Amino acid sequence: MYDWILVLHIAAWTSWMAGLFYLPRLFVYHAERAGSNAEMAETFSTMQFKLLRLIMLPAMIVTWVSGLYLAIDGGWFSDGWMHAKITLVVAMSAFHGVCMRWHRALAAGTNDKSGRYFRIANEVPTVIFLLIVILAILKPF
Repeated sequence: MYDWILVLHIAAWTSWMAGLFYLPRLFVYHAERAGSNAEMAETFSTMQFKLLRLIMLPAMIVTWVSGLYLAIDGGWFSDGWMHAKITLVVAMSAFHGVCMRWHRALAAGTNDKSGRYFRIANEVPTVIFLLIVILAILKPF
């Protein structure tokens, strides 16, 4: 059962990360190109909403549930690397929440962030992703 849960965990995590890599890019396009074009703004808002609600949110939930199962089954809650990994996953979840807030502001037309801001923010999940991979594979402490 463990191996199947691990497959589910990796698949869900990959889907969640793909969304977190792509969503801020949509924010860049929305902030820079939608401007006063209501139809384009609506298209970007719809794309963001569907990505957040239909792909990323379920993937995040499955990642959390399967990851907790694996940590319990593996007896890793006493390991330092697991504490660091969970801290990073909490940070990634917080970034997901911030993305939801940015989406709401963009959809409502109240966004005050620039495309450059979203480009920089787009690097956050990449850094956290790399740190999580290092911890999960090397289990350094």
